[in-house]
Amino acid sequence: MSWVWTDVFSHPLWAVSTVILGLLLRSQQRGSWDTRACLVQLKGKTAIVTGANTGIGKFIALDFARRGARVIMACRSEARGSAALQEIRKRSGNANVHLRLVDTSSLASVRAFVEGVLREEKELHILVNNAGASGLPGDITSDGLEVSFATNHVGPFLLTNLLLDLLKRSAPARIVNVSSVNHWRGVVNFSHFKGENLAYTMDSVYNHTKLHNIICTNELARRLQGTGVTANSLHPGVVMTEVMRHYNFLVRFLFNLIGIFFFKSSEEGAVSTIYCAVAEEMEGITGKYIDSDCSLVLPAPLARDPALAVKDFEFCERLTSKL
Repeated sequence: MSWVWTDVFSHPLWAVSTVILGLLLRSQQRGSWDTRACLVQLKGKTAIVTGANTGIGKFIALDFARRGARVIMACRSEARGSAALQEIRKRSGNANVHLRLVDTSSLASVRAFVEGVLREEKELHILVNNAGASGLPGDITSDGLEVSFATNHVGPFLLTNLLLDLLKRSAPARIVNVSSVNHWRGVVNFSHFKGENLAYTMDSVYNHTKLHNIICTNELARRLQGTGVTANSLHPGVVMTEVMRHYNFLVRFLFNLIGIFFFKSSEEGAVSTIYCAVAEEMEGITGKYIDSDCSLVLPAPLARDPALAVKDFEFCERLTSKL
């Protein structure tokens, strides 16, 4: 009796077993921490979530709203932000949710956003830097920065630093930066910030920016010791979100096809961020990297180099002070 591998792959049992395996793997992606089982309330607290109009950012904002927080949704699109705002108010029953516009790729937009926050808000207890994009075509912003570096790192870096005094006055407070396990494939080259020596292959530029997220978060945590403000970074998991929207159709199609069985939903992907922002287990914990199952893990060796962290942070400080 002769057979070929194509007979195996075309057999109905192959399809059934693949679906079962995918469902099993997805069930294993859920960590032991459950947002619904966490009874922490945020009444009287103010939280900012960037990129809150879609994906995990929307579910983070929704969770905070359900806990009673005053939530500021920091979004780039007014139309999409307004739609998400109405949805979150309706689903949470919390009318104290507000939309403010910011484009993290523009430092002028970041500064204008912060000016509004400082004018309107007396306190800030949670800052979640979630906004980001992967697969952006190579381009230079009006600030002279590579667009992915501006969007994913330099803009959030400036936003955070401009809000530090408010966070310190509101302590205890938490800064949560959404990074990615992809940072393991990133490298540090400061010429990248200006768009030099970059290879735009798949998610390589994104990976570099996510590495800088963790490095600077760790240095920020060191500088904030004793202030009552913590800073941590995390991996949300491989999530079915719009982060892939800038890739070509074939890449997006394959990502979504595989993702149906193996990737997290946006709601599941929001869990590790919510954990860092509200969980009692994270009280006083700072300068750490949290995996998608809410466990504390070590980031890549470059992200654990304290001398590099100082250099990177100071470079970003000089960069943003000049622009």
